[in-house]
Amino acid sequence: MPVDRRGFIATSLSILPLLATSAIAAHAQNYPARPVRLITDSGAGSAVDVTTRIIADGLSRVSGQQAVVVNKPGAGGSMAIHTAATAAADGYTLGVVSLSAFIAPPDKADNLPVEVPRDFAPVGYLSGGAMFITAASWLGVKTLPDLVALAKKQPGKLAYGTNGSGRLTNLTGELLQERAGIKLLMVPYAGGTAQILNDVMGKRIPIAIDAYSGLAGAIKAGTIVPLAVASSERLASFPDVPTVAETLPGFAAAGWQVLLAPAATPPAIVNKANTDLNKALGDATVRQRLDQLVREIRPMSPAETLAFIQGEQKKWRPIVARVAEAH
Repeated sequence: MPVDRRGFIATSLSILPLLATSAIAAHAQNYPARPVRLITDSGAGSAVDVTTRIIADGLSRVSGQQAVVVNKPGAGGSMAIHTAATAAADGYTLGVVSLSAFIAPPDKADNLPVEVPRDFAPVGYLSGGAMFITAASWLGVKTLPDLVALAKKQPGKLAYGTNGSGRLTNLTGELLQERAGIKLLMVPYAGGTAQILNDVMGKRIPIAIDAYSGLAGAIKAGTIVPLAVASSERLASFPDVPTVAETLPGFAAAGWQVLLAPAATPPAIVNKANTDLNKALGDATVRQRLDQLVREIRPMSPAETLAFIQGEQKKWRPIVARVAEAH
């Protein structure tokens, strides 16, 4: 019988997308089949690093493959963003991206600010935490009003450490200065909170701002004193630590991290990564460890994560613009 070549070719071409879809689905079902890298721009020992490693342990147990945290601090976060965004879109390299990367002023650093879904496919929400304003125990201040009073006596003399210009630690310090009418000296550290705390102990930096997970060891050791927390109300874990808003009404600052995949990652892989992440966040050990670090857990779908990021951008960008105009 004669072969209808045109019909055969047309049929073959129509089957190809189905075969590709089936291959991706099969790949997603077996994902991950090898270790997954989690790229973060935070230094070792920072709040983000500590919480990411806790979640990575949970992911490793859930998936059966190791989730490896890779620290790439520096360049305002742009190196880590570039590494994660340009990785193969197969789910084996994911980005741990913080609020600061989404609200960075344009032209502040390469690859920033991050825009979703243009640059990445959102996978899920990792965790969040309010900023703590702390002072070195040797500084001799016990409350936020004490710190404000001292700063007014020594304008531009008291230094506070941040994990980079434009990051939330920096923005919190800038907002504190704006609202309190004081002038502090901002000192950026590529190595993050661990380096800052070393300089606190060395009596070079008197003020540290970060989420509790990055400051926990120093607070417990008495190296630093928690003056106030930038949450909407006092935390149950720290009932004796006032909110910043008790001194400066309306003041609030909380950081968060999300997990992102390269933009071209197939939805089936993104959804499988999201399922594994939310299972890890539901793990009793993970929840207990994050609770001890005063970290908020809010499991989200990829679509919910996208909406959350875009909502936070709308809230913070006007604040960033005001801070930029003031400088």
